[in-house]
Amino acid sequence: MSSLPGFLRRTFRSHDDSEEDSGPSTAPESPSIPDRRTFSAGLRDELVVDESESTANAKPSPYPQPPTSSVGDGSSLTPMTISKRHLRAVAFPPLPQTDENQTDDSTASTIQSYDDKADSSTTPRNYPPITYRERQFDIMLNSPIVPVRELRKLSWNGVPAPLRPKVWKILLGYLPANSSRHETTYKRRRREYKDSIKQHYDIPDDSRTNSEQETLRQVLVDVPRTAPDVPLFHNDRVRRCLSRLLYIWAMRHPASSYVQGINDLATPLISVFLSGYFEGEDCLDGERMQDVTDSILEEVEADTYWCLTNLLAGIQDHYTSDQPGMQRMVMHLEELVSRIDADLASHLKNTGIEFIQFAFKWMNCLLLREFKLSCVMRLWDTYLSEERGFEEFHVYVCASFLVHFSAELQQMGFDELFQFMQNMPTHDWGDRECEILLSSAFVLSTLFKGSEAHLNVVRD
Repeated sequence: MSSLPGFLRRTFRSHDDSEEDSGPSTAPESPSIPDRRTFSAGLRDELVVDESESTANAKPSPYPQPPTSSVGDGSSLTPMTISKRHLRAVAFPPLPQTDENQTDDSTASTIQSYDDKADSSTTPRNYPPITYRERQFDIMLNSPIVPVRELRKLSWNGVPAPLRPKVWKILLGYLPANSSRHETTYKRRRREYKDSIKQHYDIPDDSRTNSEQETLRQVLVDVPRTAPDVPLFHNDRVRRCLSRLLYIWAMRHPASSYVQGINDLATPLISVFLSGYFEGEDCLDGERMQDVTDSILEEVEADTYWCLTNLLAGIQDHYTSDQPGMQRMVMHLEELVSRIDADLASHLKNTGIEFIQFAFKWMNCLLLREFKLSCVMRLWDTYLSEERGFEEFHVYVCASFLVHFSAELQQMGFDELFQFMQNMPTHDWGDRECEILLSSAFVLSTLFKGSEAHLNVVRD
């Protein structure tokens, strides 16, 4: 009887009469678990277990995994390595059910067939191990009905880069929970967006009203200023896509039309959706654009438009006349900081710094100008997981962000403090710092959210 080495094991009971009559083996008998896939004991995040562990402690697994067994010549099949590329493509297809009396040759053939499907390449693969959390994401995303509530919980602590495009589209309501409708949704939405381009963008300039011409002019002025430190947004093709989708959004939402800051909100969406065509690879350096076809870029543009539309629908009053939503968030921030760090709030007031002078930008651009785009993606994983992440939870993140620099700020005068606020020292921040910030914000939201006493302003 053989067992699967590595991090997965499966045992088989042989029904060969000659084996039953043979003398006792010096090796301990493994328990019989017909037609079951098992996890080894001591499951870790990376699912790596020493080969010497006994299969007696194995736990049943809900994940289909290939078995291994001895082939006819007595040699042992090595465990299959599933690449991340294959994982995204086939999402762990189940093995055919194995009959208890199946011969060794048949078993070996089944395993080899599965291995061939896993990766037809003969070159060595150096992909990192698939973590338990990634497996959970894969199972949810490939379910007939995606459990959105559970997906939100799992996404709060971050989404793996290769899976982020699909997760964001589901959490933003662009893709339905019913997986069988995804393809038709893509086709219908992308076709609708193409029709909008013909209707609003690809028209003679003299057919536009004065207001429309002014909106287009403002968009074309702002787009080259968007994400100046990110090479991807220096690409002319990307800038044209950004200009089109911003202008079309403004034409279809006349209540707010285009407002400076909306251009920044589109950048994480474009970056993430573009990376989805390259297994989650970071495309911010712009080098991948030479591999991006026009059809891919058209799909990214359409998906970005619809996801941006859904995102802005939840914070629409941030961009209407007088921007009441933005002002409400700034007031909430000021009241919150006065409760959690009275010394800092007093120092800002005594120095002559008003919250609206620095916090308005934080609310308008959702901290996109304070963090690297890679950090913003991590923040948005959590924002999308929260019920009102871009409006309510964002205030707690801003409060945690400001209090993080409290000791330094209280030593500064007006000029130095104002300059500091305009150029926050976050250039070397990464996921670790963002996760600390999010954890602090979560504690604040737990303490103050829903409390009538923590804010003096009247909530709408």
